[in-house]
This record gives sequence, C-alpha cells and structure tokens, in this order.
Amino acid sequence: MATGTEPSSQAGATGVHAASRAAIPARHLRTDRWWLAPACTAAGLLAFIVYSTWRAFANADYYAAPYVSPFYSPCLAENCHTMRGGPNWEIFGSWWGLSPALLILIFPLGFRLTCYYYRKAYYRGFWASPPACAVAEPHKKYTGETRFPLILQNIHRYFFYFAVLVAGVLTYDTALTFRDEHYAWGHMGLGTLIFLVNIVLIWTYTLSCHSCRHIIGGRLRHFSKHPVRYRMWGWVGKLNEQHMLLAWSSLISVAAADFYVFLLASGAFADPRFF
Repeated sequence: MATGTEPSSQAGATGVHAASRAAIPARHLRTDRWWLAPACTAAGLLAFIVYSTWRAFANADYYAAPYVSPFYSPCLAENCHTMRGGPNWEIFGSWWGLSPALLILIFPLGFRLTCYYYRKAYYRGFWASPPACAVAEPHKKYTGETRFPLILQNIHRYFFYFAVLVAGVLTYDTALTFRDEHYAWGHMGLGTLIFLVNIVLIWTYTLSCHSCRHIIGGRLRHFSKHPVRYRMWGWVGKLNEQHMLLAWSSLISVAAADFYVFLLASGAFADPRFF
C-alpha cells in the first residue's frame, strides 16, 4: 500500500530528493518562523564584519590616553601611536605601511571564525547549510569539513593559544585604564568600566571554548587521579553551557570598547571621570 513517503525514483537525485530520503513534496513541515534565527544571525555577523573592516583599515582614532582600541592592541609596527606604558611592540619595523590592526586582528578573528558556535552560526546564516533544524538545505551534496577550505577549521585549537595571548594583552590594557590622560595612576573613567566589562566577557568566552575544555580534561582517563584538573574541567564545562551567549556578548563588547575609543580620539566628547 502506498504511503506517499516512498523513496523518490528520480534518476540521479541528490540531497533532499535522494533515493534514500522520504518522498515528501514540501521542503519542510515546520510552521513556525524558523527563518528568523538564521536571518538575525546573518544580520548581526554582517554588521560586525562591516564595522570591524572599516575600523581595521581606518588606521586612525584608536588611541585616547589611557585607552587603546582592542582592535589595535598590541601595536606591532612603527606607524603606531606612541602609547606611554602601552602595548607598543615594534616587531615589524617601519616597512609595514598599512594599518597595524591588520597584523593582530587575524588572531582573534581567526579564533572566532573557526569557533564551533560561530561555524554553526554562519553555516546556517550565510550558506543555509542547513538553514535550520528539520529544514532541508538547498545543496545537492554534503562533504562536511573534509575538503579545502573548510578542512582548515581544524586549526581552531591552535588559534586558541593565540587568543589567550591576546586576552592577556587586553588585560594589561585594561589595567592601564586606571590612569588619567596624563598617565597618573589611581583614576577611573567611564572607559575603565567599559574595558572591565569587555575583558571579563573576552576571558569567559575564550575559556568557555570547546578546545579549552578538551585541553584541561579531555584526555584524562581517570578523573579521580586528577582532582584539580577535574574541578577546572567542571568550571569550564559550566562556562561552555553559555558559549553562544558569551560569543555574542564578547563580540558586542569588543566593538563597543573600540567605538568608545573612537569617540574619544575623534573628539566627540571627553571621558567622564568617576575619580
């Protein structure tokens, strides 16, 4: 007896219409607004891409003592603003003529680009692979991350180490925000508060990474023999449960910190001081 779900007999059919799939005429049976989540994800990521690209190539308005934009820290070329006590490491010398942000952003952006959550986000948001749960993707075949360029996603674990180093530098930058514009210590402005929120979110996002969780306890055979690492693994696991929230929160906070420095450096207003 025919049920209406017999395999399709289309010769050479692939993807959702392959012979091994149920012959359902509709592409999906969902009645909710399944498209809303991937659409919002794509819009949010696109907005950050446009903003960060503009700021990275601007090569201006990224330092207003004592604040330095996280997009430009550490500064690795001679064409950086001189930051007293700041992260001026002139490793690339005078031959680098482009924006110094391009030398450092590759590491935090590479970490996020290969992040497990962000992969799902832009796979669904931009490539519709798949667009949502129980919604067939429009592609004829699926090869996963086994071919170039997606096989490069496997270097995520190495980007994690660079992300930790960058977070360490940003922590140092945050400590420097307890100075005033004359570099005197013992002061706090609105920018200090923004930088504190940003560095907390940066660290919690970085440490909630799946690679971090694996490094701490993923290869242990007996947790009972490693109580300290087991406890740390549990803490990272708790953070990992909030990985998506931390990914978005830290993305917004790092853009907000950069934009705040831009406003100060461009003379839009002066940094309000608490003490």
